[in-house]
Amino acid sequence: MQKKQALRDELDIALEETSMDNKMLIIAILNRAYMGENGMLDLFLQSLHQGEKTEFLINHLLLVAVDQLAFNQCKILQLHCYHLVSDSASFSKEAFYMSDDFIKMMWRRTQFLREVLRRGYSFIFTDMDILWLRNPLTKLSGGEDLQISCDKYNSQRPFDAASNFINTGFYFISANKRTIAMFDHWNGATNRSLGMKDQDVLLKLNIEGVLGKLGVRVKYLDNNYFSGFCHKSRDFRKVITMHANCCVGTKAKLIDLRAFFEAWKIHNGTSNATWPAHKSCLFAKNRKLISESASLHNCKQLVC
Repeated sequence: MQKKQALRDELDIALEETSMDNKMLIIAILNRAYMGENGMLDLFLQSLHQGEKTEFLINHLLLVAVDQLAFNQCKILQLHCYHLVSDSASFSKEAFYMSDDFIKMMWRRTQFLREVLRRGYSFIFTDMDILWLRNPLTKLSGGEDLQISCDKYNSQRPFDAASNFINTGFYFISANKRTIAMFDHWNGATNRSLGMKDQDVLLKLNIEGVLGKLGVRVKYLDNNYFSGFCHKSRDFRKVITMHANCCVGTKAKLIDLRAFFEAWKIHNGTSNATWPAHKSCLFAKNRKLISESASLHNCKQLVC
């Protein structure tokens, strides 16, 4: 019991030290698969250092390490760090997409983020395979409870749950009773959703109207600003984040993200530049390209 209380205290301290005055912070998950020279962590931090008005956000970034090596490295870099201990599984290695370890890691992440909300902290959650090219706070409004990125955004039906394929790799959520209830429902679906990742379960709950019944106000983020490999923004002047979605494997993501980052640095400020081809993500042998319809396919199987 004393050990559990100590862990709670450590989280309280980490959240307080990292958050802004309004109790808002940025959270990313870190494991040893992202470590090493020129690894995913390096590229992620590089984008924050070199993006437009993003460098100060590092002061409000909490890296949640899921193994001891990642936690130690985080401390060496003098970043805000928290060690998330798992009772049942090791998340130190790269978890291949939709493997058992991958699904367990996604659900453990969701459980942790629910605890952050319960403690009264709003946050931007970001996967580490995302380039932060501009400060997203300039585009995120204060009127919605959940503002979430999409693999495919439908500008013709911007408020329709079934028309916008959400991606839980990047979202901003406000801490309140509605969002805590949403996370309770989301986590409660774990045992009823064997073989499904957390993103597909949230998509299903949203399409079924559960979030609406809870009063959760959702905004789907436009791909022109919150972009990704699935659907790329064509305007370099607008793009805020670039997510290596629709791509499997850390190595392939890294190669293509680096190419995209260099292209952005060269063409930033133009509206008609072209992004590089997805050479690694599209053509890596024995890798399956995830299309933007993957979530919809899973949902149809469950009769959404």
